[in-house]
Order: sequence, then C-alpha cells, then structure tokens
Amino acid sequence: MTRFSLVMATRGRTAEVAEFLDSVLAQQPAAEAEVIVVDQNGDGRLDAVLAPFAGRIALTHLRSEVANANHARNLGLRAARGAIVGFPDDDCLYPPGVLDRVAAAFEADPALMVLTGPAESPAGGLGSGRWRDAAGPIDATNAWTSVIEFNLWLRRPLALALGGFDEGMGPGTPIGSAEGNDLVLRAVSAGHAARYEPTLRVIHPDKRLTDVATARARLYGRGLGFALRRHGVPPAVWLPFAVRPLGGALLSLAKGRPRDAAYYAMTLLGRAEGFLRRDATAGRVQPAIAGEP
Repeated sequence: MTRFSLVMATRGRTAEVAEFLDSVLAQQPAAEAEVIVVDQNGDGRLDAVLAPFAGRIALTHLRSEVANANHARNLGLRAARGAIVGFPDDDCLYPPGVLDRVAAAFEADPALMVLTGPAESPAGGLGSGRWRDAAGPIDATNAWTSVIEFNLWLRRPLALALGGFDEGMGPGTPIGSAEGNDLVLRAVSAGHAARYEPTLRVIHPDKRLTDVATARARLYGRGLGFALRRHGVPPAVWLPFAVRPLGGALLSLAKGRPRDAAYYAMTLLGRAEGFLRRDATAGRVQPAIAGEP
C-alpha cells in the first residue's frame, strides 16, 4: 500500500533534492512513500541526482516545460497513488518521524481531511513566517498563521476534488504566494475538517530579512493580499497584515537598516496590490482534476 505521495516541484536545485530524498529514506515508513519529482528544468541536471535513489525508494521523475510551481504540483497530484499527499519544497528536509506523525493523525480521526504544521529553522526553533501557538481547527481567521505549502497534507481524493492548487497563484505567476492558504480555505469552505499542529514541523531554510526575502517581498506580499481578499476575511483579520509591515518599515528606517525597511515596504506594497486586484474574489471553487484510481 502506498500511504504517502510526496510531490516535489523543482527548478534550479540539485544537491538539495538529494538531501530531501535522504530525509525520506530515514523515515520509518519510507517503503510506504512514493516521491514524484516534477522537473521544471530545461536540461537533464536531475538525472544524475536521482539515479542513486533508483530501487531504494519509489521514485517517479516527471518533466514540465511550464515554469509554474502549482502547475507542476498538479501534474504530480494527477500521478499520485498514495492515500495522503504532501508537497515538499525542493530545499526542505523531513525530520525523523514526521511521516509517522502525519499517518497517526489521519488514522486517529477519519473526519480529518487536511493537516498542517509550521516551518522549522535548520538552526532550531520556528522558521520563516508568523505561527500561532495553539493547535486546533483552521478557519478563515487563523489560516494565515497555520499554513505553509511544504508542510501541508491532504487526503488525496479531497485534493483532486478541490482541483489541486490554483495555477494562477504561486511561484511562476504574478501572485507569488499563499496558494497553500487558498487551498486549505477552499477545503474548509466546502465543509472539510482542517487542523494545525504546531509541533509537526518540516525543516526549511530561514530566509527572513535576507537579500532573497527582500527581492521576493513584493511578489509574496501580493499573494497574501490576494488570498485575504479572495476569502472575504473581515478587517480585524486583514488590517494587521497592513499595519505590521508599515511599522516594520518605519522602525527599520529609525534604526538605520535600509534593507530591512525595503523588505517591509515591498511587503506592504505587494499586499495592497494583491488585495486590490479585481479578480481577487473569483476562483474560490476550482474544477476537480482526475487522478489515478
């Protein structure tokens, strides 16, 4: 029985992909997991990376000519055979026992359809993002501190029925983030149970206030603003996402930290752009996609 399908959209990375596969092999139920690598590179750079894992793990190598992470994830979802699907980034790692914990949570609660957890920094502690402390159900008020794509788990039939990820959002589009929040809230809006567990962590590089984060801040901010508007959250929910970056920009300028100020300013600008898009309120229902029986 294939319990897990782990769909990795990848582009530009090599060593990190091998490190992730090693972390899957270290899981106790590794034999019950398949990894579907959806390769968006225009060359064969991953061939040598994946070859040593042949026969050691159930591995499928798909290729996509479209540089769009959600398109790649949905391609992998169509090929998935596991009862539970996850969507690891190509630079994340699974801590020991994480698959056991996910399996136990779904087995303990047949009504549970979606499970999430936070990012963990490689140095320890919580990673990039603002995370809530308490475990519990996810709704439109708390999804924004409960979801990250690489630590998002769904029962496969639901992921297919929801239409997978919105391919107009995420990396490779002008709305560069929050596609996971959107997917979870589409599930919740349809009446499915989603739960956040703060101790269920996946390791991912912490990019807060780095040059990489500053370069992406406007794009990622646009995704969050778009998702906040799409799901009709009240001002009490979306207003802090405007106030915090404004305060961060002003405080960073006062402290003589221009890069940090630029990060917060671009975040605020992106969130405003996404929130004000005319198409933000559309797309809360996506057409189902067909997968393996």
